[in-house]
Amino acid sequence: MIKINENYQKLQASYLFSNIAKRVNAFQQANPDKKLIKLGIGDVTRALPDACIKAFHAAVDEMASESSFRGYGPEQGYDFLREAIAKHDFQARGAQVEADEVFVSDGAKCDSGNFQEIFSTDITVAVTDPVYPVYVDTNVMAGRTGKWNKELGRYDGFVYLDGNKENGFIPSLPEQPVDLIYLCFPNNPAGSTATKVQLKEWVDYAKENKALILFDAAYEAFVQDETLPHSIYEIEGAREVAVEFRSFSKTAGFTGTRCAYTVVPKECMAYTEAGEAVSVHTLWNRRHTTKFNSVSYPVQRAAEAVYSAEGQAQVKELIAYYLNNAKYIREKMEALGYECIGGENSPYIWIDSKSDSWEFFDRLLNNAAVVCTPGAGFGKCGEGYIRISAFNSFANVEAAMERISKVL
Repeated sequence: MIKINENYQKLQASYLFSNIAKRVNAFQQANPDKKLIKLGIGDVTRALPDACIKAFHAAVDEMASESSFRGYGPEQGYDFLREAIAKHDFQARGAQVEADEVFVSDGAKCDSGNFQEIFSTDITVAVTDPVYPVYVDTNVMAGRTGKWNKELGRYDGFVYLDGNKENGFIPSLPEQPVDLIYLCFPNNPAGSTATKVQLKEWVDYAKENKALILFDAAYEAFVQDETLPHSIYEIEGAREVAVEFRSFSKTAGFTGTRCAYTVVPKECMAYTEAGEAVSVHTLWNRRHTTKFNSVSYPVQRAAEAVYSAEGQAQVKELIAYYLNNAKYIREKMEALGYECIGGENSPYIWIDSKSDSWEFFDRLLNNAAVVCTPGAGFGKCGEGYIRISAFNSFANVEAAMERISKVL
């Protein structure tokens, strides 16, 4: 008989955002005349930059002619995009990244979830708490954890790194050796940002323990403070111990267009049972080319246009728009007496609700018709917090904050 992967049975019954969707759908069915304002899931609302649209159209036109038609592209991405990424996102900031270390994909969620496949199932994994659920669930699926511990509200087998008010939701180093470390800065969900000094501590720890850092920098474009790093490769030694995930989703509005990339430096090594060093770049290239068949040519041309002078100006305007929303949300919530993190170098505002997370979520949904994200869905340390996203129109943000102020 066909048997299942029983690790899936360990997963909690509902993925966070599926649970939110169910509650929202139930509210809408019960209140069809009420207009919802969604500030929960981090989905952008503004149109693609005009430079990207022009490039998109031109590439589609190329596909209409046999002389310029493109079939299967290189799995790792076309050179024109990989070279633009390496030059503008890294080399321009003094970070050494070469084009052939860039792997273009259809999403940072996919890459951050899939990357663990190339490692042994008996490694020790460290995740921050609160945490983006994908990091946790994909390792549970792979069999790296024990069962869900109801008493602790965590999976047995993970090393959890607590984020809290005292440390500004920037966890301390593990107190024990670990093999794989997930970091995300600017942080999703907490909006916290790590300094170069703080990241250097993580890099040094990884080097000392022969560990690997999976660094999610999907929100780096929102960093406005020039003293803060945009990439972990701005840190000395990081090329030996870190893989970085990036996305065009929040940077240029590609959530529905789908394009991202992962950087895997050739210096990065993992080890066999016998201690022999093996190139992580080689392993990921093998996995990527076996299971992925490239992002479409028009989408890659649209992504390339992000790096044009016109595209850069338009992306900068997009980021400024959402950050203005974030600033407004934070100021209004603080005026109502709620402590906040984020909203300055991040599109997310992490708010101490002074109550149960899901209770506060339901309060805003049912009384204000505003959707947020309950912090408890991101882990034990998220209990008592909510996340509000700045991804919406300013008019909707204003309306949402007016509604919220009336029910709090």
